[in-house]
Amino acid sequence: MRRFLDALYAAAAWLAAALMVGVLVVVLLSVLGRLLNFHVRGTDAYAGYCMAGAGFLALAHTLKRNEHIRVTLLLNALHGGARRGLELWALSAAVLLAGLFAWFSVRLAYQSYAFNDVSTGNDATPLWIPQLSMASGTIILLIAFVDEWVLEVRGRRRPSGSGEAHHNE
Repeated sequence: MRRFLDALYAAAAWLAAALMVGVLVVVLLSVLGRLLNFHVRGTDAYAGYCMAGAGFLALAHTLKRNEHIRVTLLLNALHGGARRGLELWALSAAVLLAGLFAWFSVRLAYQSYAFNDVSTGNDATPLWIPQLSMASGTIILLIAFVDEWVLEVRGRRRPSGSGEAHHNE
């Protein structure tokens, strides 16, 4: 199961990276179009779709690498059971919120599909297509938070300690 979950997080991260390359390609296409006097419809919208998809699909991988921003002032002051209790409370709240976020993201994509909702731009893209990346990213984030919660309950979670300072620039 661990290998499957790690592969899921890595696959989402690679897809997020591919979408970032997609942003680059679409923006370059738009710039070249202006220079060479041709127009590709929807380039701004597609850059936005790729950017949003990249952000959502990278969430779980970022969480699993302890790269999310955390306010640890209170957490670092606690030790033993109090610290573990606060971690479990925070992870439980995160699971609940990620679950709600995933539910409403999937619901939004489904409703866009059911109502044949399209973008208002001149590209008229069916909105459920770019919304799939948001729904997928939030589902994978929910799985990652449940994974972290289970690891914390079992006492196998990697602590986020003073190494966080190394991530600052």
